[in-house]
Order: sequence, then C-alpha cells, then structure tokens
Amino acid sequence: MSSAEPRTADPDHLWSVDEHLEDILTTVRPLEPIELQLLDAQGCVLVDDVTVPLSLPPFDNSSMDGYAVRVADVSGASEEFPAALEVVGDVAAGAAGLLRVGPGQAARIMTGAPLPPGAEAVVPVEWTDGGLGEGPVSTMRARSLAPDGVGGHVRVYRPAEARAHVRAKGSDVEAGEPALRAGTVLGPPQIALLAAIGLGTVPVRPRPRVVVMSTGSELVQPDEQLGDGQIYDSNSFALTAAARDAGAIAYRVGAVPDDADTLRSAIEDQLVRADLLVTTGGVSVGAYDVVKEALSHVGDEDEPGGGVEFRKLAMQPGKPQGFGTVGADHVPLLALPGNPVSSYVSFELFVRPVIRTLMGLRDVHRPTVRATLAADRALTSPKGRRQFLRGVHADGEVRPVGGAGSHLVAALALADALIVVPEDTESVEPGAEVEVVLLG
Repeated sequence: MSSAEPRTADPDHLWSVDEHLEDILTTVRPLEPIELQLLDAQGCVLVDDVTVPLSLPPFDNSSMDGYAVRVADVSGASEEFPAALEVVGDVAAGAAGLLRVGPGQAARIMTGAPLPPGAEAVVPVEWTDGGLGEGPVSTMRARSLAPDGVGGHVRVYRPAEARAHVRAKGSDVEAGEPALRAGTVLGPPQIALLAAIGLGTVPVRPRPRVVVMSTGSELVQPDEQLGDGQIYDSNSFALTAAARDAGAIAYRVGAVPDDADTLRSAIEDQLVRADLLVTTGGVSVGAYDVVKEALSHVGDEDEPGGGVEFRKLAMQPGKPQGFGTVGADHVPLLALPGNPVSSYVSFELFVRPVIRTLMGLRDVHRPTVRATLAADRALTSPKGRRQFLRGVHADGEVRPVGGAGSHLVAALALADALIVVPEDTESVEPGAEVEVVLLG
C-alpha cells in the first residue's frame, strides 16, 4: 500500500479532544463539485446560489375545479336567485389557445388550468348545478360523458370576489428571486423546486464515499455460528449506518483478521472507492493491535506530508485514536478503538464532522444544549479526561443510561444524547446543569 511518510508524534503527549478534532478538520477539504442529474443529487450539498429563471406559477391558474367567471355576472347570486351563465367550453390543465369569457358567460375549468381571458374569478363546482339544472352538485360531470365539449348553461348559487380561487402568477416565487442558497442539502422538497423551475441538473458536492472496516480475528459475521472466544461484529454495522445517517455513501467491509499484511492489502483494495476510510479496533498497545502495526510505519519518501499517527486522547471512552492519510491520493483515514461504545462515541466526535466537511457543509457538528442532570446519584469522572456518558434527553433534562463501560451496547441503543463531563470535573451532582450532545 502506497502512503506518505508517517505523521510523527510524541507518544507521551496526551491530546485533548479539541486538539485532535482541529488537526483532523485542518487536513480535510470538501470534495470537488460535480454536475449531477436531480435525482442523483439527492442528499448532496448545493455549490452555488440558484436564482429562479421563471415565476412560479408561470401564469394565473385555478386552485379549484369549477367555473371561470366575471365577478359582475355572479354578483348577488344565491340559491333562490342563481346566476345563469352560458358555458362556452372547457379549460383543462395544459390548455393552450384559451377561449375568452365574455359578459354572461363561464368556462368550466380544472385545477391548475390557466385562467382564460376575460375571467376574473373561479367559483367551485360545489357552488353550481354543474350544468345539470338539478340544484347544487358535489362533482363535475366526467368529460367522457360529454366528449364533444360542454355547452348549455350553468347556474351559480354564490357570488365570488375578484381573484377568488385563482393562484396568481409569481405567487409562489417571482423570476429573479433566490430559490436556494449555496450550502443547502438537497432533499425531496428542494429537488421538487429545482424541477419546477426547469433545472434538470445541478452543481453539487457529491456525497462522500466512506469505507468502514473492523479488525479482529475474534469477530464473526451475524447469522454465523459463534466459536469459543468469538463475538459478533457490531462495529462495522453501527459505523456504516452512522456514516449513512451523516450523509455519506457508506460501504461495509467484513472483519479483517489480526494480520498486518492482510489489513494493508484490504485497505489498498478499498482505496479505489473511498473518500474516507474508517477502521475500528487494533489501535491500543496490545500485541495484536493490527491497525497500529500495519499503518504506523507505512511510507513513501516520494509522497511527503501524509501517513497515519496514533495518539492518546484525554477522553473516556476513546483514549486511543489514529488519524492520517493513505494512498497516492492521500485519502483520510481515521482509526477508532474497538470497544463498541468507544467506537461509536469516537465516530460522533471525529468521523461525522469529517463526513460533513467533505460534503461542504458549514455546520459539521451535532447540536449541543444545556440540560439538568436527572440522576439518582452523582456522576463521577476521572480527572483530566473529558467523559462522554450515554443519556436520554427530554424536556430540558438528561438522564444517564448504562454505566461508563465502553462495551455496553444495550445501553447505547437506548441513548439519544451524550452527557459531557469536562476534564476538570470529577463529580457532577444531580440537578446540576450539564452540556449535552444531541444524537437524534
């Protein structure tokens, strides 16, 4: 596997969470923009402001199925004294070469159809006899029952004010107005707007491709039989799902055994489809910490400025971390610890901001709030470490779930927030105000 010279670090230096994150985000740059078809751009970030080229709607049109009329012709209309109007024809959605509504006349009109010349308002069909002469109706007579067009007369039982039930040209947005701002994530409503103003393609930053792989010879895929000393691989599933939740196109790689050459080969194979690589496990100080062994000394003197550095962070869980770049294209790689809670917390703190940075978003962090600690006893935290405890947040309060152990997956599944205990705090009493990172 080709990579640049390894990043150097004092092995005894204890990095803060903020230092590590700042170093990562200083290295990562947004992906280059590309032009995509609208549906392919879903979930991507808009590069440039979009200005509306034409008004929406582009013409006055009816908001109801009914009759296009002149206001004077239905003034004073009632069920006792209906206005009787000559029906000059149909106006359907998409109609061109519109007929004209003159004095004493009406045109049967469909929702979305352009308001014909001469008409000033639309009366809903429920205000009329539908041309049947039998009192108020609830629906129009089907076109198939009168294929040669509508004629005769219609009785209108209620008056209408000018522009009643008419969607005015430009009432949604006027030509020349901003439609979407750069930095907008394109979801279904935004794609609908782009299509409505006639844009078939749009320049965006693509969704980053994230490859997630877990390491460990003890890992077995779900649905397989566990052997002695084996556990199911949950990290790669959790982090692949988390990467997709963050906006990425994520690929999960099956667990890699504890062999440095095998891992280097697996990473090499994945570089072709990766804008970001994420590994879990093998970053501590054990004899089988394969990620650290495989990546600590990769390098190529002809490709300066990269490599992978392994660090100790002043945090719990998640003390061991790795970060750098690999391959000729210097693909960012984040190496996370293997315990499930450590891995997931590390993802939220470090990997998610990288994904959002690659997307070109301005705000890359989860929202944080202040909340009152609702607990049965004080929370304890090791001095000098920033601790992240799982919690449930609601109505201005946060309650811890599970303990501080980094293996407690069941408690993690119940949490929707992380309770932050600062480095200089060793105890937090119930009722105290704490910082909370919202995960949902």
